[in-house]
Amino acid sequence: MSPLNFTHILTQAVDELSESESYKGLFHQHKDGEPLPSAKVLYEIIELSRSILFPGYYGNSTIDSRTINYHIGVNIEKLFGLLSEQILAGLCFSVSIEGKCNVCSDSKREEATRLAAKFISKLPAMRRILATDVEAAYNGDPAAESYGEVIFCYPAIKAISNYRIAHELLELGVPLIPRIITEMAHSETGIDIHPAAKIGSHFTIDHGTGVVIGATSIIGNNVKLYQGVTLGAKSFPLDADGKPIKGIPRHPILEDNVIVYSNATILGRITIGRNATVGGNIWVTENVPAGARIVQTKAKK
Repeated sequence: MSPLNFTHILTQAVDELSESESYKGLFHQHKDGEPLPSAKVLYEIIELSRSILFPGYYGNSTIDSRTINYHIGVNIEKLFGLLSEQILAGLCFSVSIEGKCNVCSDSKREEATRLAAKFISKLPAMRRILATDVEAAYNGDPAAESYGEVIFCYPAIKAISNYRIAHELLELGVPLIPRIITEMAHSETGIDIHPAAKIGSHFTIDHGTGVVIGATSIIGNNVKLYQGVTLGAKSFPLDADGKPIKGIPRHPILEDNVIVYSNATILGRITIGRNATVGGNIWVTENVPAGARIVQTKAKK
């Protein structure tokens, strides 16, 4: 094939891909002054957050009790700047999609800065609850030899820390950014936790690969999941136009001290009562009373 024919093929592909009908719904048109979220920067934000929450395990490994204040101060300052810009990008992106404005105003920049500061004020409480998650992972796994091993090695801690960061941002009203953060952990660990899920303290996931926790899931304290567990929804109710109705509770509630073993599938807005055990490789679509052990028979699909 001659170079002329190659040129014709390439030109035709460019023309077809540039037709508006071909990219309808797939194209975000940039507007001057409008930042976009950056996966690279958000990865840096996660690393900074982990270095603050787990000092010495992430970030500068030479940190000690004499220098911890300095290192955390430096990281907090850098986190504040990067997070403010990414929150601004999320705010601008959401209103751009809705067609409400053309550029990010000073008021949005002020709002982004306020939200970043508010998030940073939540980091001490976030560390306290993550400490319970580390404790739960250590106590729940006979193979774990130290808290340090859990923090360094366990994918659950990476996924749960991303979730807790993302959940706090979502609670503050930050759009888009929380979902990107949890999907980053999903890609890294195979654990998919929606940032809108509500999860109590001392939460752990053993092994973790293939775990799915839906957006309206509610998980109490001292809950343990194994690999492959799905907390999902049944088929969605539709509106008059045949579109799924969004924003309604559709995922399970797991009360305190529940254990769910590998590859169990729990669907719909049902409640697994406190102290209950759900065995592996079964489907549950009906309420499970407190203290029950569902380990052999499949609940009705």
